[in-house]
Amino acid sequence: RRSRRADGCGAFLQGWAGGYPEIVKENELFERYYRELGIVPHGEWDAFMAALREPLPATLRITGYRSHAKEILHCLKEKYFRELQDLEVDGQKVEMPQPLSWYPEELAWHTNLSRKILRKSPLLEKFHQFLVSETECGNISRQEAVSMIPPLLLDVSPHHKILDMCAAPGSKTAQLIEMLHADMNVPFPKGFVIANDVDNKRCYLLVHQAKRLNSPCIMVVNHDASSIPNLQIDVDGRKEILLYDRILCDVPCSGDGTMRKNIDVWKKWTTQNSLQLHGLQLRIATRGVEQLAEGGRMVYSTCSLNPIENEAVIASLLEKSQGALELADVSSELPGLKRMPGITKWKVMLKDGQWFEEWKDVPSNRQTQIRPTMFPLKDEEKLKAMNLERCLRILPHHQNTGGFFVAVLIKKSPMPWNKRQPKVHQKLPQRTGDTEVTAANSGNGSDCIIEEPTLAENEESKKVQELQNLDTEQSKKEGVCGPPPSKKMKLFGFKEDPFVFLPEDDPLFLPIQKFYALDPSFPKMNLLTRTQEGKKRQLYMVSKELRNVLLNNSEKMKVINTGIKVWSRNSDGEQFGCAFRLAQEGIYTLYPFIHARIINVCIEDVKILLTQENPFLSKFSSETQKKVKDMAMGSIILKYDPDPEKPHDLQCPIVLCGWQGKTSLRAFVPKNERLHYLRMMGVEVFKAKRKEDELENKTEEEVQPRLAQTEEGMDVEDKEQDLVTKMEAEVGEESSQSPVESSAMEIENKIEDLDQSSKNANTHVSQESKETDASNVKD
Repeated sequence: RRSRRADGCGAFLQGWAGGYPEIVKENELFERYYRELGIVPHGEWDAFMAALREPLPATLRITGYRSHAKEILHCLKEKYFRELQDLEVDGQKVEMPQPLSWYPEELAWHTNLSRKILRKSPLLEKFHQFLVSETECGNISRQEAVSMIPPLLLDVSPHHKILDMCAAPGSKTAQLIEMLHADMNVPFPKGFVIANDVDNKRCYLLVHQAKRLNSPCIMVVNHDASSIPNLQIDVDGRKEILLYDRILCDVPCSGDGTMRKNIDVWKKWTTQNSLQLHGLQLRIATRGVEQLAEGGRMVYSTCSLNPIENEAVIASLLEKSQGALELADVSSELPGLKRMPGITKWKVMLKDGQWFEEWKDVPSNRQTQIRPTMFPLKDEEKLKAMNLERCLRILPHHQNTGGFFVAVLIKKSPMPWNKRQPKVHQKLPQRTGDTEVTAANSGNGSDCIIEEPTLAENEESKKVQELQNLDTEQSKKEGVCGPPPSKKMKLFGFKEDPFVFLPEDDPLFLPIQKFYALDPSFPKMNLLTRTQEGKKRQLYMVSKELRNVLLNNSEKMKVINTGIKVWSRNSDGEQFGCAFRLAQEGIYTLYPFIHARIINVCIEDVKILLTQENPFLSKFSSETQKKVKDMAMGSIILKYDPDPEKPHDLQCPIVLCGWQGKTSLRAFVPKNERLHYLRMMGVEVFKAKRKEDELENKTEEEVQPRLAQTEEGMDVEDKEQDLVTKMEAEVGEESSQSPVESSAMEIENKIEDLDQSSKNANTHVSQESKETDASNVKD
């Protein structure tokens, strides 16, 4: 036993990534299957297999809609990428990062650096810390190259209503939000993104990703995508079904296109995985096109190369649509992207290696594993009319990526089963004994027959229904959108707090309006809280369109999170005229509506605000001191506008939340956001990792001036925990700690609690209780 343990230890130390025994990258069934299907061009098989055995290169994407995207790109090119020149790690020369040729405006890059090298090499620590910090701010996303394709092919405009059906972990959702905010000068685009995932825990990961982008136009919901409910919206006083302009349908799949990063797929791969997933994928895609508006576009995608999960699903969908759907020709979109056309002929294989070319060949005992929809159509004319070659398959060896499949569908008319007008509880004349037969909309367009109770029971149920309707209407009038009743929907995971919109005459709003001189156009009806009782601690904001969705569907859907935090209660502010201070998370949404308490600062002032904890007014420029002198204490906005005559200074505007005290001026900005702005201004913020005991030995005086320069060399996993544990209190003017806002704290608290199944935590995550009970603690 000791000998075996020693051998295992040796394998552990010598293994891949220094943590696991080497996985042999061989799978005979995989090679036999894909060779036979012929998805790889003749003569390229060896290159295809060789690419699959290589680690996946790291790729990153710069958030495109931010005004400082160009500044980040300049910083990457001129500073971090230059430092990688002539660098060798473990005997391997680091190649200079290159932009993805098909991604617009050089906003996506790839390098031959693997995650393992990035995390472990001391030579690359500075670059790695930059990636971690900027990712946390939402300025950069570390996303696989092929994963960026589906949102680009959706062709999103800011007015589109978008559904992301299987959204977690959220990198594609983030891209969709960026596209909505293409014009930064429009705080509330008319469109929105509803991001759904069936896994409750993954929904919170999705929230964390989406919240980095600080958008009031995103809602995260928790449903089975194959049966996601129809939502209603109010259009000029009448109820209408919400149909989406764009739908992203990135379905669960076997993932054999991810072998380069998920190496356990090599030993686990079997054809059984795709056979089991085909039905679910078809149901999700079908539900998607049902909710698509006419003229709308749906992108179906998988990270699988298997035609059973790809062309078979699309062909089946097109066949039953009877001409309502067509495959879009996207060959001219994303020039520079190497792609293979979809295939029209394929076979089905069982996990024992047995092939079937037609459904009629499948024995009866195998017909539960293999379904007719898995086979290509035999009717050549119908098959040709489908244009399956318009699908695109990305092969790993063509441009050093993972494997991927994408199909773009256009809806030309309603689906055949949706063409009849649904009959909702229309009574039919026939009666059967003491029961009455009614027709009801069954959800798929067909009429189903249900029995009604006897007359006396019917009267009783009518009264109950009327009372329920009254309660519902009253809740809507009060602007309360609670969680759906447990009888109508099983609730998994954490129970959510209600969404309570601020009444028009709420006395809470008047001092806020006066203190910040809010514009008359400010949409105060879009303000909400997450509590019905007690003090309102935080105020959030959603767009008018999402407010419409929330108010009309609270009983149908389980909303995990929506809205962006715009104000936080600060009891010290009451004595100055307003109990709510501005939140950095929502400042770019609020700023266009605020006409008071704005101080324009120069770049030197910005550096002082971001590098010093609580600087005295005397440290700032004379102009800033004059502006502050006549202003009452409390929450303020600090605005920096670039000077075109000083091209070497930062050339993008900055809006910071601050607090003016008696003798000092401070910024309320998250640590990573501080680091971001300092980098953009050319201030060196890198410090090597330090041991915790060394930090503890430092006195507060030694550590305090270095807030923006320390504790930043962490992996993403460490960062998750650090956001919760390294919290600094904000207690009025006397606090000596960093008054740092966090856009992620609420969700990190939720993540930390996920394994404690005995706790029934509340969220935004747990907005009104967890976030604020501990004396307004912020991380």
